[in-house]
Amino acid sequence: MKKSKMIKRYSFIDRACHWTVVICFFLVALSGIAMFFPTLSWLTQTFGTPQMGRILHPFFGVLIFCVLVVMFCRFVSHNIPKRDDIGWFVHIVEVLKGNEHKVADVGKYNPGQKAMFWSIMSLILVLLVSGVIIWRPYFAEFFPIWAIRLGLMIHAVAAIVLIHAILIHIYMAFWVKGSITGMVEGKVSRKWAAKHHPRWYREVVADEEKEKNE
Repeated sequence: MKKSKMIKRYSFIDRACHWTVVICFFLVALSGIAMFFPTLSWLTQTFGTPQMGRILHPFFGVLIFCVLVVMFCRFVSHNIPKRDDIGWFVHIVEVLKGNEHKVADVGKYNPGQKAMFWSIMSLILVLLVSGVIIWRPYFAEFFPIWAIRLGLMIHAVAAIVLIHAILIHIYMAFWVKGSITGMVEGKVSRKWAAKHHPRWYREVVADEEKEKNE
């Protein structure tokens, strides 16, 4: 694909943050699952030993939160829900058929991606708060036993929901051909952009025209 036919979608910092979260998430998810299901204790080998998995799990969780804060600041302006997004959900069948461009004028992110963005950000905040409450030996001693038990339940439920959300995110990334390439290389084809994110594509073209005229 010629460079002239490609447009920038993600900067290096965006891609670095995304893949850092991906790697850390799988490490945290595997070690977390091992803690709740003893029969899967072998999953802690991702950190070396069960003891190391228990120690590093919360630290990697905090790292995920910190990186997601950076991503939130960089992406939030493109993920503000708008009234026009309703039409995308109303015609979700056509969207699933691959006719998204016919039923919605999508910006940089479609309504489904926006919903995923806010879901992940909300869940990671819940996991951080509940994780701090149950984090031994640093913070748990400052909370009553009922708070720790409640924190454990909330942490487990939020983790399960987040894992499913990430699995959906991964599936959608493979389903929409070209999405993963955009996050790896930082660029997408103009044809891809015009089909899946027409409003964003028009904005990019308008900016290019503006730069040429200046």
